[in-house]
Amino acid sequence: MSKLYLLLTALLGGSGVILGAFGAHGLRGKVAENLLEAYKTGVHYQLIHALALFGVVLLMQQWGERTSLLAAGALFALGVLFFSGSLYGLTFGGPRWLGPVTPLGGLLMIGGWVALFIAALNIAK
Repeated sequence: MSKLYLLLTALLGGSGVILGAFGAHGLRGKVAENLLEAYKTGVHYQLIHALALFGVVLLMQQWGERTSLLAAGALFALGVLFFSGSLYGLTFGGPRWLGPVTPLGGLLMIGGWVALFIAALNIAK
């Protein structure tokens, strides 16, 4: 599973840079300022959680694929998909039902941090 998470790390990190550059150079003046800010927020959280997922991979290499680490990685990846993905969709005129998906993604990311906290407690034993 750590290989899958490492692949996801590379995908999220690389696409985050691409999406950030596109937002900075391709969207300015083409979408409303509030949508551009939402888009930037999506990129920001995507890149942060790509690094968090990389941290999970490193911890798995050290301590094995513990359930709490597996959960943290899955929650980070799903959180980015829901949170950042919904913001990207809204920026490009996606359906309004994407709005409530954003906080769900945020909750998934928070869950990832909680799972990482639990992993730390268990590993420290």
